[in-house]
Amino acid sequence: MDFIYVLDILGTFAFAISGALVASDQKFDLFGVAIIAFVTAVGGGMLRDVLIDAHPINWIGDLNYLWTILIAVLVTFLFKSKILPIYKTHFLFDTVGISVFTLLGLQKGLNFDLHPVVALIMGMISAVFGGVLRDVLTNKIPLIFEKEIYASACLAGGITYLVLSYFKIPEDFIFIISASVIVTVRLIAVKFHLQLPKIKDDLFGKS
Repeated sequence: MDFIYVLDILGTFAFAISGALVASDQKFDLFGVAIIAFVTAVGGGMLRDVLIDAHPINWIGDLNYLWTILIAVLVTFLFKSKILPIYKTHFLFDTVGISVFTLLGLQKGLNFDLHPVVALIMGMISAVFGGVLRDVLTNKIPLIFEKEIYASACLAGGITYLVLSYFKIPEDFIFIISASVIVTVRLIAVKFHLQLPKIKDDLFGKS
């Protein structure tokens, strides 16, 4: 089985777990948990495929994505008390998900002969919009719009991928290095409470 495909399935599982945990915390029933897990896991990739007119849509063309989401929901249902201590804010699952999906979305954009900048944007959409949909549907402020460095980590990893692609490095190593950049940026940002500046005052006084 292709290494990157395995990472895609693992990323789907991680995002589905993240969505299931959030929905469970909001006291959703099992069906609601499954819907939120599904949206979180494939929402970003589905939006990307619609934007670039890629058919079939990722999960429609490969039922392994659906089985992965169902397994993630079942694991959450049976072992939530064991999963939560890993990180109660779901940081671990989100970070794994965005690192994998950023690069897969970027790769797909490049395969569709998109400009590298546009392909990079597609990678970021793949990574963050599942989480945005999850948070909107569970009545939370999306993490990308709030305080943590989130999309910026995806941007850093995507740029790393594009730069390394110019050198004769095996694709799997490029993927691992770029994903590590995303994870590292997220870890540093959370550990040291780093965040992007907010618009509070303009040059002429308070807004």
